[in-house]
Amino acid sequence: MRLSVVILAAGQGKRMNSSLPKVLQPLAGRPLLEHVVGAAQRLAPANIYVVYGHGGAQVQAALAHRPVEWILQAEQLGTGHATMQAMCVIPDDHTVLVLYGDVPLIRTASLSRLVAIADAGALAILSVDLPDATGYGRILRGGDGQVTAIVEQRDAKPEQLPIRELNSGLMAAPASRLREWLLGLSSDNSQREYYLTDVVAAAVRAGDRVEAVRADDAAEVAGVNDKIQLAQAETAYRRERAEELMLAGATLADPARVDIRGEVEVGRDVFIDINVLLTGHVKLGPGVTLGAHCIVNNSQIGAGTEVLPNSIIDNAIVGENCRIGPFARVRPHSVLHDQVHVGNFVEIKNSEMGAGSKANHLSYVGDAVVGRGVNVGAGSITCNYDGQNKWPTLIGDDAFIGSGSMLVAPVRIGAGATIGAGSTITQNAADGSLTLTRAVQSTVAGWSRPRRLDDAERTAAIDAALKTPKR
Repeated sequence: MRLSVVILAAGQGKRMNSSLPKVLQPLAGRPLLEHVVGAAQRLAPANIYVVYGHGGAQVQAALAHRPVEWILQAEQLGTGHATMQAMCVIPDDHTVLVLYGDVPLIRTASLSRLVAIADAGALAILSVDLPDATGYGRILRGGDGQVTAIVEQRDAKPEQLPIRELNSGLMAAPASRLREWLLGLSSDNSQREYYLTDVVAAAVRAGDRVEAVRADDAAEVAGVNDKIQLAQAETAYRRERAEELMLAGATLADPARVDIRGEVEVGRDVFIDINVLLTGHVKLGPGVTLGAHCIVNNSQIGAGTEVLPNSIIDNAIVGENCRIGPFARVRPHSVLHDQVHVGNFVEIKNSEMGAGSKANHLSYVGDAVVGRGVNVGAGSITCNYDGQNKWPTLIGDDAFIGSGSMLVAPVRIGAGATIGAGSTITQNAADGSLTLTRAVQSTVAGWSRPRRLDDAERTAAIDAALKTPKR
């Protein structure tokens, strides 16, 4: 059967104490709702409908890049009412999967199990066993063990409160049957709302089969209603991502201190030290080492490369057997070929460095194409910005840039050229030649270092200097 997914995301989330709608609160750098939409997309449904309400314009703008259709719940009359709004556009021959925008860690495997049961004509609900049942609806079973109803905590009788098989809220059902059950809902409860959970009792009364599927992990069905639960979800997400990397062959110095906020692919024998942050799409080749406190965003790092502590690699491609850092920054649109060395306090921006080239100390390489085997000396920079425009620097293979040199772009340094230390280069440097600029060095005879003045002497000297006309 074709699948339609309905995601309920209309709640305000008052307990968040935030001007941001609850479903837009960030988990691993992305809105809660985006995690749920991503899980739904992995099922390849025909449609994904998001039922929105509070902060609707913000919610729609934040998820504009996702292939979802929007359904407005103008009045907040409960989860059953919210689901009704979407049923108006779902054909009877579809299976309907109902998710929640504040349950972000749901796994595709659990959802697939629900959908399979619903495809066979039953109402499938996802349950979970928890030691603390506070806030959850209890799943009621008859003497034969079959599910008979779900009772919300606020409406539960004292003898029902100790039940620990709890409703996650997630369910799947044939669209035609779900529509019929929803039409029979009543708001005769403490909240005066239409509860989606009441469709269970409706299905039982109609003689339809109801199956409860237990979630493998309580974290995947945990709702996020306040900042404490948001932090707990972040911890659970971080643990799950870390475990995936370790199963793929990575060694993590401390899984609790690695933060993964994107899609990460690792080769064998990758080592990741503490407090590393990985965001966006990251690919780490076999044997890559990431030192402590590094940040890697939307980047690819080749096999055998070592990134030393406190380095940042952002939207860049790094080749094999390179050495980066410590305290290095590789900025967007940079490409480092194999065996490149980028040392401490070196910044590379929008540049390409050829195989075997080095910039080991306190240098800036921006808007440059650097050939193979080039040495960029300590403190040298490409002066790429004139205050209005960026200009390129081209450095040929095997060039040697002496320490403290300023290469004023646009400029070309020839292959095999040597730039003398301390030079300011404003014109092209010829291949294979020494190019340098030097001021005349002089010695002042009889000069001595200033002595330290007391306060009165210093004040008098300042007054005299300010009164003396400048020549």
